[in-house]
Amino acid sequence: MSHAVTHTAARAGGGLRFAGRLLLAGPLLSACSAGSDAGNAAPEDGRLLIDGGTVVVVDEAGTVLEGGAVLVEGDRISAVLEAATPRPAGVPVLDATGHLVIPGLINTHGHAAMSLLRGLADDLPLMTWLNEHIFPAEAELVDPEFVYWGTLLSSIEMLKSGTTTFADMYYFRDDAARAAVDAGIRAVMGPHVIGFPAPDFASPAATLADAAEYMERHRDHPTLVPGAAAHSLYTTPFEDVRAALELAVEYDAPFQIHTAEDASELATATELTGMGVVEALESIGALRPGTVLAHSIYLSDEDIERIAAGGAGVSHNPQSNLKLGIPRAAPVVELLAAGIPVGLGTDGAASNNDLDLFDEMDTAAKLHKFTNADPTALPAETVFRMATMGGARVLNLHDRVGSLEPGKRADIVLLDTRRAGLAPLYNVYSHLVYAARGSDVSTVLVNGRVVVRDGRVLTVDEAEVMKRAYTFRDRVREVVARVAAEAR
Repeated sequence: MSHAVTHTAARAGGGLRFAGRLLLAGPLLSACSAGSDAGNAAPEDGRLLIDGGTVVVVDEAGTVLEGGAVLVEGDRISAVLEAATPRPAGVPVLDATGHLVIPGLINTHGHAAMSLLRGLADDLPLMTWLNEHIFPAEAELVDPEFVYWGTLLSSIEMLKSGTTTFADMYYFRDDAARAAVDAGIRAVMGPHVIGFPAPDFASPAATLADAAEYMERHRDHPTLVPGAAAHSLYTTPFEDVRAALELAVEYDAPFQIHTAEDASELATATELTGMGVVEALESIGALRPGTVLAHSIYLSDEDIERIAAGGAGVSHNPQSNLKLGIPRAAPVVELLAAGIPVGLGTDGAASNNDLDLFDEMDTAAKLHKFTNADPTALPAETVFRMATMGGARVLNLHDRVGSLEPGKRADIVLLDTRRAGLAPLYNVYSHLVYAARGSDVSTVLVNGRVVVRDGRVLTVDEAEVMKRAYTFRDRVREVVARVAAEAR
């Protein structure tokens, strides 16, 4: 047997063998606890060759390599190899035969801890859903434990369905950050201001009082990207939105804000600021690269021109918007034509109700074909780029993630095509957008670390997280029943 073959991965006893050594049999996974590295399957020398799959690079040229390979060294991609290129000797190999090898997907907008409120209040208009159900429930339910376990639950769901980076806007930033780090997922999160007493801080001023300490503490973290957020212009005083933005600018960090999601926002913004939503954000310098304008549905031509001139990005959340009955789609075709970075987001699981970006891609592509009465609108490759490099550009992380190019962080997903619903394969983008689903993901790396193998999360004890999630159910039901009774 040749030296190269001895390093080829082979299935044995439910796991994979690296260099003849079984790393991932079931018993090795069962002992993993939150924050443990016991399930980290990265080889000891930090090198791994993912070989034999169809590598979808997502570079400017649209390179797709059948039988290609990706060489990982430490936390980065060091090389992408064509089928005929000699492979380096002595490197452990993960056999990707029958798999698409893609960049990790990027979820540009969500509220991760709200997975514990999934299905709580459905089939309602946005403002009714928010003001009569979600905000009252959050006021009584949300605490550090809720945020930690809810964020952990969402992180598992996202990792297992191929999302390696997500942007979060929620409360108890330290507990959300701890959950993301424990799960091993890349996350953009941090101080979040809203104009009424929140579960974590009584005022925007209190939220921002020690926010710089959070930003400083995490500024060089390998997977946690500190960022600031303001909920929206319709919930947060304009000066507090400005203060949150200034924090993000000081640390060259992402800034997130809900923008033009509902038809009523224009009138509210005009009343509060004397300007439209986008014009008001422009007036304080918010339309800069790294600002995430979540939703951005009710935009005028002038708004699009302002966003394009400033360099901000848009997070498109089609499933959440459809479910909440928003009667129009974000002008994604026009945004892309204007050169504006557009990524995909799921929003929170309380309004979606899942965090599967493959599902989101399929919806986005079909929604815009329908609303534009044009089957050529948003081709599959364009939508897949939105879920990868588009999202990276929206978050201003395109120098780190979003494609499988040398020098970038090794955030890599292997998707198993060996099932009836994905055979035969003619066009990778067609499969990725219209046929694949999150459950087809088999292996996930974040920052060079294997965090999902054979569909199983290696970083945390999923059974324990599920158990904890169910313990919140009775408490949620009690609070919701009381809120409903008081409303009557």
